[in-house]
Amino acid sequence: MFSELKRKFEAASAAYAAEHGIVRDPDWYILKLQEEVGELTQAWNTVSGRGRIRTMSPEELRQSLADETADLLGHVLLFAHRNDLDLVAAIERKWKFAPDL
Repeated sequence: MFSELKRKFEAASAAYAAEHGIVRDPDWYILKLQEEVGELTQAWNTVSGRGRIRTMSPEELRQSLADETADLLGHVLLFAHRNDLDLVAAIERKWKFAPDL
């Protein structure tokens, strides 16, 4: 599953980068990951009443939180893909279970 997800995120990211003239050098992957953590934090601050008030319905706020979480997941997988990381082995080592993939 992770291999397939990494491949799909890589294809989508490569197409987006090509369309917008973005150079995805080695630093880009970690910098984008950090950017996405910030965006998820901003969404959480808004949802939890700690951020600026926006004219969004509760459903839109939850969707924003889900969208930013998806972006973060995507960039974690892109980082793993770029650096040839075995996430399944790492989960087994760190979390002590074998993911059902």
